[in-house]
Amino acid sequence: MMNSIFSASVFDATVIVDGHELFKGQGAATGWAEKLSRELEVPVSVRKIRTGWALCGTVDGEECVWGVYGQRLKRLDIDAGSAA
Repeated sequence: MMNSIFSASVFDATVIVDGHELFKGQGAATGWAEKLSRELEVPVSVRKIRTGWALCGTVDGEECVWGVYGQRLKRLDIDAGSAA
């Protein structure tokens, strides 16, 4: 599975959950979900995963979860539905 990295810099607070960097606040995650939704032209929502917030959507029929990696958005290999 390819983990896409989007080039826009993320300068929001993050937390580490099970080794994945997620957004610390719902507001920041929502703002990035809106940007990602426009970029991919698909609905993107936010979902709380333990103490962090991830971006979630469906691309080409596959459920996707995005977090942060090195100040960029990165597609993660986690199941957001079971991680909540």
